[in-house]
Amino acid sequence: MNATERDGAQVSTGTTAEATGEAAGIPELVIISGMSGAGRSTAAKCLEDLGWFVVDNLPPALIPTMVDLGARSQGNVARIAVVVDVRGRRFFDNLRESLADLEAKKVKRRVIFLEASDDALVRRFESVRRPHPLQGSGRIVDGIAAERDLLRELRGDADLVIDTSSLNVHELRAKLDAQFAGEEEPELRATVMSFGYKYGLPVDADLVVDCRFLPNPHWVPELRPFTGLNEEVSGYVFNQPGAKEFLDRYTELLQLIAAGYRREGKRYVTIAVGCTGGKHRSVAMSEKLAHRLVSEGVETVVVHRDMGRE
Repeated sequence: MNATERDGAQVSTGTTAEATGEAAGIPELVIISGMSGAGRSTAAKCLEDLGWFVVDNLPPALIPTMVDLGARSQGNVARIAVVVDVRGRRFFDNLRESLADLEAKKVKRRVIFLEASDDALVRRFESVRRPHPLQGSGRIVDGIAAERDLLRELRGDADLVIDTSSLNVHELRAKLDAQFAGEEEPELRATVMSFGYKYGLPVDADLVVDCRFLPNPHWVPELRPFTGLNEEVSGYVFNQPGAKEFLDRYTELLQLIAAGYRREGKRYVTIAVGCTGGKHRSVAMSEKLAHRLVSEGVETVVVHRDMGRE
């Protein structure tokens, strides 16, 4: 991931003028923010390639003005993406006021927050030999800590949080393509991610499911080499007491949560399903849960974060 960003406010247009959205009226808006070095430039270029009108490093106070200009374009600028980050820290305090203004004008807007671990960010800055924009005379980790504190509230309000710690540029673009490439926005999109607790919780999870209450196929010699994608492993998991009931009950709970997310305008949810190693139980449960969500009309992507890591 490229940790460097371009200096100054820069504007670019997408590769096609046939942007989707309403033919006239207020344009759709995406605000890209997050940690320096986490991939904001990559995200912006991806949306640009999908036909969005992209503005890099726009002061937050000017976002409503940008939307107004788009509304006057007679539908030629139907989708706008703006990158907001700590390079514009003199204006960053104005972001909440701008978001309130957009909400009052009923602007359809979403916030993407790009996250990464401290270790990943340090490696990226060291690889390009550039200082963190907030480190001053301190260390890179000092700048990262200051930025996390500054962005904490925005991260909590984000519609979509993407952890790029273990993603390369192509994988990040694939994630964004999956979210924005469609011509029509579904009501709700879900990512179901299996993971291993011994490798840490996914930082971008909205909901966490713990499957460690089920017997571990790891201790069954004939099942140990396989994963939860194997029919025998999946059968073993769901033949255990409570497994099917858990899946049924949690699916019902997700129906309730999804209805609330839709009412609140939240379009993306990441459900992290964990077991000890992220190989057997969590993988099998993730596959079944994703199938249930699809049957409920939720567009769903399955990611097995730690499968094959052992």
